[in-house]
Amino acid sequence: MRGEFSLIERFLSFFPRARVPVGPGDDCAVLAPTRGALCVTTDAVVENVHFTREAFSAEDIGHKALAVNLSDLAAMGSTPRWFVCALALPKDFPERELRGLARGMSALAREHRIALVGGNFTSAHELSITITAAGELQGPALTRSGGRPGHLLYMSGELGDARLGLIHLQSGKRRSPAILRQRRPIPRVALGRLASRFASAGMDISDGLAQDLGHLCEASGVGAEVELAHLPLSPAVRVALGAERALAGGEDYELLLAIPPERAKAFERACARAGQRVTRIGRLTRGRRRVLRDPEGRLVTPPPGFDHFTRGRPVD
Repeated sequence: MRGEFSLIERFLSFFPRARVPVGPGDDCAVLAPTRGALCVTTDAVVENVHFTREAFSAEDIGHKALAVNLSDLAAMGSTPRWFVCALALPKDFPERELRGLARGMSALAREHRIALVGGNFTSAHELSITITAAGELQGPALTRSGGRPGHLLYMSGELGDARLGLIHLQSGKRRSPAILRQRRPIPRVALGRLASRFASAGMDISDGLAQDLGHLCEASGVGAEVELAHLPLSPAVRVALGAERALAGGEDYELLLAIPPERAKAFERACARAGQRVTRIGRLTRGRRRVLRDPEGRLVTPPPGFDHFTRGRPVD
């Protein structure tokens, strides 16, 4: 018989038993923090907003639902510990796809040693997954508000691949490295912990570098200057989008970090030793003005980033 509680048991069977005082099965989980303050975040992925079931496998969806929350924890410099998962499923949702969701999510959970400690199942017209995740801090939280004029801007990985992957999917393409970045974002958890020893401010890039840099500048009360020629772009993104369009693309889930100049060399050396790729892309400035400088030295107006509720979001 297919019922709510049998679905819960099947989903939970893919995850290791959580080592917490009280875990799945009670009205609340009971947690026992051991290291320091907790960082808590929540995010959702919703069918026909963040994915379609035609273009994403169930494993992709499960992975992405947890990855976007892990990226928030990474941006604060915290170590992932626990999460709860609320699944809203269409009544005819195939059990094989439920198993796929669990496989994709549990594989990433094992990789980052984060335990599923509870959640909820409900029926809905479309699939959605809402996750609340908690991580522990070993020191102060890495926030958006600590940047100061003169601090150097770094970002991890490459920019624009997820946007290019979305364009590929919309055009009917089904396989490319960019599509993989759209379906399976990589949360930079290890880099976040490393950066917390050096950075003054940080956040993850989820709505486009242009927009998210604005959030960091607003919180820190500073401006910024970004060198377009220094942006880390894959050859495919450089040809298909160019730097300006890559700036506006969402869902990269890379980290944007402000590093005091006296710590920059030590930060770069620590990243090299840890195998973490980072690129210096600019600096924070006095005032509130944000500018992009092209290779010829001309100033370029920053493009808008992704916004769920405005008509100005990028459309390709």
